[in-house]
Amino acid sequence: MNNETLELNVADELFWDPKVDNEAIAVSAIDGTVTLRGTVGSFRQKREARNAAERVFGVVSVDNQLDVRILNEHRREEADLRGDVLRALKLDSLVPTTVDVTVKDGFVTLTGTAYWQYEREEAEFIAGNVIGVTGVENDIYLDIATPYASDVKHSIKKALARNAKLDAKNIDVETVDGTAILTGRVSSWAEHDAAVAAAWAAPGVTTVNDRISILY
Repeated sequence: MNNETLELNVADELFWDPKVDNEAIAVSAIDGTVTLRGTVGSFRQKREARNAAERVFGVVSVDNQLDVRILNEHRREEADLRGDVLRALKLDSLVPTTVDVTVKDGFVTLTGTAYWQYEREEAEFIAGNVIGVTGVENDIYLDIATPYASDVKHSIKKALARNAKLDAKNIDVETVDGTAILTGRVSSWAEHDAAVAAAWAAPGVTTVNDRISILY
């Protein structure tokens, strides 16, 4: 697929997604790498634009350079925004109470501890949905005991083999001190995300080093 066709397909997908205001988004593509430039009205729209681009066949990576510009009526004082984010996190049962929040110029930093990666991801997702947030930095630390590396590797490979979305024979797994290193190739972003999620779900994993290539 040539660059122009890929650019048009990504632009069409952005237009098609009702969660994205595509009017101020410019798309460029070089050899499968798509760059998004322009402005959106919320951090959630920036995130959804990236998700939309990754759905398009032929996209191997997305450089999301979109700026978030909050309308005046949605701008919040730092203390008020922090309170809103904390309340949103508290209402979500998947987010541990050990998570804390700081805010600077609309940018939210999440700190504290969690036991599972899905808890970190849930906190980041919820914080990014709050009106007035321009960005999210996830500094939540995974506070878990690390089992034997061989046990972690075995559990991840079994999870990959069970997943109907994946061709597990094309993915290699190594583990070092709680870090799961994934290499190999997949044929779509959906496969890529499924493999990374499977690795994060293994007990004892504190970091996933994602080296998976997407080859169409």
